[in-house]
Amino acid sequence: MNNDIVQLVSSYVRLRRRGKVYTGLCPFHSEKSPSFTVYDSNQSFYCFGCGAGGDIITFVRQIENLDYVDAVKFLAQRAGMEMPEYDDGASLLRSKVLEINRQIARYYFECLRKPAGKPGLDYLRQRGLTSDTIIHFGLGYAPNSWREARNYLIGKGFTEEEIIASGIAVKGRQGVYDQFRGRVMFPIIDLRGNVIGFGGRILGQDNGPKYLNSSDTPVFKKSRNLFAMNFAKAAKKKGFLLCEGYMDVISMHQAGFPSAVATLGTALTPEQARLLSQYTDTVTLAYDSDGPGQAATQRASGLLSDVGIKVRVLSIQDAKDPDEYIKKFGAERFALLINRASGLTEYEVAKLKDRFDLESADGKVGYMREFVRLMMQIRNPVEQDVYIAKAAAELEIQKSAIESEIKYQQKRTNSRQRKKEERNLPVFSNARPPAMERETRDYQRSKNLKAAAAEDKLLGILLRHPDYYNAIAGQITPNDFITDRNRIFAQELFSRLAEGKSIDLSLLGEAFSVEQMGDLSSLLASVGDMSFSQEDLQSYSQTLLECKKQKSKEDIAAMTDDDLKAYIASLASKKQKNQK
Repeated sequence: MNNDIVQLVSSYVRLRRRGKVYTGLCPFHSEKSPSFTVYDSNQSFYCFGCGAGGDIITFVRQIENLDYVDAVKFLAQRAGMEMPEYDDGASLLRSKVLEINRQIARYYFECLRKPAGKPGLDYLRQRGLTSDTIIHFGLGYAPNSWREARNYLIGKGFTEEEIIASGIAVKGRQGVYDQFRGRVMFPIIDLRGNVIGFGGRILGQDNGPKYLNSSDTPVFKKSRNLFAMNFAKAAKKKGFLLCEGYMDVISMHQAGFPSAVATLGTALTPEQARLLSQYTDTVTLAYDSDGPGQAATQRASGLLSDVGIKVRVLSIQDAKDPDEYIKKFGAERFALLINRASGLTEYEVAKLKDRFDLESADGKVGYMREFVRLMMQIRNPVEQDVYIAKAAAELEIQKSAIESEIKYQQKRTNSRQRKKEERNLPVFSNARPPAMERETRDYQRSKNLKAAAAEDKLLGILLRHPDYYNAIAGQITPNDFITDRNRIFAQELFSRLAEGKSIDLSLLGEAFSVEQMGDLSSLLASVGDMSFSQEDLQSYSQTLLECKKQKSKEDIAAMTDDDLKAYIASLASKKQKNQK
């Protein structure tokens, strides 16, 4: 397939070349130092931080939340190739749900212009949206009917089961009925231009939540997507603006700020933070100015900082949210507001000052107590020094006094953490070092460390040098592998090699799960660029056989009398069969 893994991954992750490999921040877990590695030589990737790994198909499966077949289709489409249709239930359902979403989005859009959709159009006009903006975002209206959307889709040839799977309708005691009724509809579009879900804003005084979002479906996960990300990623603006609501985003886009995005009815998630980190290194938080908005700012800033994003915070005054601010003061004033957005630490310091009376002694002491806690979270010594010096000057106290208090509190915190870790250490019944137990990934490997290490190297060498297989083909079988994980790998690899088939990672994705592909990539990465011969492979094979023999002795020694009799009987039976 005409897809290069470095080029593909580079569209999601900022990669830097380091010798023969490329590295970057992992898109699958939060990290500040790059541990994600792409190998151009064998078209694979591996993260030394979280263990994610595999070939280009595995990467697409994880980053796009696709099954194997859909990931192959994604890559085929990207390469301009036609793909035969697979008779795969999950893949077919995904395709059906995407088509339902596309059709119903068009239906909602058309309803907005009909007499029944007048409440929706009036609402959007009252909010100051132009016709161009309404068309740009594909906004629509869900009629205030229990089954109109369901009947429309039935008429288009979809089944009730497919409509329910899409989240457009739900099944209750009175049968299948529309999920969205009497609501202005906001289509949620993914990075490939597919309509994957909807948000609906209720009109009137009907019962129900003000905003209702699609539930998770085969094509939609709220925690992994952002509203208007499909537009923002193409905007030629430095940094993104992160908002709380659909209308904030739409109002900002209309005013000339196309890099605005919003979460989907939930607080920012780690997955959404990692998604943002793939496209920008700076995010300005434009949350509401009320209490919940400040709490959301606190949470989001931590998640964004964890993935290496520089956080700035918009200070919105005389308006409750960006939409209201733009309407009251205009786009130019809002642009100035963005330019004056404070850094995260500056924002937190300003919040502390609002909480305390800095003219009184008690106020200064209370402020300083919280200020010290804030400074303990800053890892950059230069940034910390700047804020300490500024606080000392403002409060007219010695800078050294603040520094001493920070060191004292840090020492106390470290001591408490150390004691907590000691209390939580696992208790082992044997004399094996706890550190050794913690380093092993599971109990089975921990009891067979030598064998597991030999297995790992054997499989890693085979993945790198499949032509070495004949050197061990008559010596060892998958049944000689002691750990279950590696035995499964050996069964597949040995079978393919015995039949003269390739064991390239790109051909193994259909046989193994995403997690198993990560383990295979780990085995391949463990041999790196080291040089191995066929004799090395034979040596690891011999080590494994010796471990298997020793384990058999230990297992026999641990047998009860009845187990031993049964074991001897089975050996005798096998001997008789061999003699016949």
